Amino acid sequence: MAQAIKEGNQIIESIKTVVYALLIAGVFRTLFFQPFWIPSGSMKETLLIGDFLFVNKMAYGYSYASCPSIRLDRFGINLDAKKICGAFDGDNGRFWAGDPERGDVVVFRHPVNGTDYIKRLVGLPGDKVQVKDGILHLNDVAVPQTPAGTFTEVKGPQGPHRLEPRCENGPVGEGAVCEKSRWTETFPDGSQHVVLNIANQGQDNTGIFLVPEAHYFFMGDNRDNSTDSRFAQLGGGVGFVPYENLIGRADRIMFSSAGSSMLYFWTWRSDRFFKGVN
Repeated sequence: MAQAIKEGNQIIESIKTVVYALLIAGVFRTLFFQPFWIPSGSMKETLLIGDFLFVNKMAYGYSYASCPSIRLDRFGINLDAKKICGAFDGDNGRFWAGDPERGDVVVFRHPVNGTDYIKRLVGLPGDKVQVKDGILHLNDVAVPQTPAGTFTEVKGPQGPHRLEPRCENGPVGEGAVCEKSRWTETFPDGSQHVVLNIANQGQDNTGIFLVPEAHYFFMGDNRDNSTDSRFAQLGGGVGFVPYENLIGRADRIMFSSAGSSMLYFWTWRSDRFFKGVN
């Protein structure tokens, strides 16, 4: 009997250990850093498909969007952040709030479907934003772009979703070199980052967007391959993003894999480990 009681206590203690570990991980993810994996090429070359980073959730304070969504399709679990912390939704405010800066690479919650997105912040509240001939204009002033060579990658399926890159050098076959023009864009405060060009297309010329109070305007660095604030929310785009929908700032890439699985060590990009996000 004593042996059975002892074994029962060991099982209970093991369960407690697992529960405590999950609680600690949940608190850490909610308050400090949230892992984020890059699934698409909308932020190339700043972020590549297969980059893995931690999002700094302390940078802008906390809102309902700080609660992580728990989605495990294999087990039929889809617990949205709004279901967990929806009581804090609605006033577009934050606790211990911090202001994002133009040029920050930000993970935010899509205003309509709740999906986590990552883009570069280009428009602050009150800004007038427009794109003309592929050049970003802020408050009627063109944001300078200077040539910065060519971004190259191999044409072929990338990441677990096996996405094919688009190429500026026309349709190319599998295994061929896919090219995009690189440009260094310089914001009014002097900060710089690289943007890519693929083709002349509709989103290279937009109307004027006046960013509302407590909202932000985001664009992908891979400008011709990004569904962002240039597209209305009802059309699947992002539109203006409310302040409370910001999750955190991407500061550093921790790990990167070019393969369809992180376990394929031969596809690891060691040169991107612990690389800062500019």
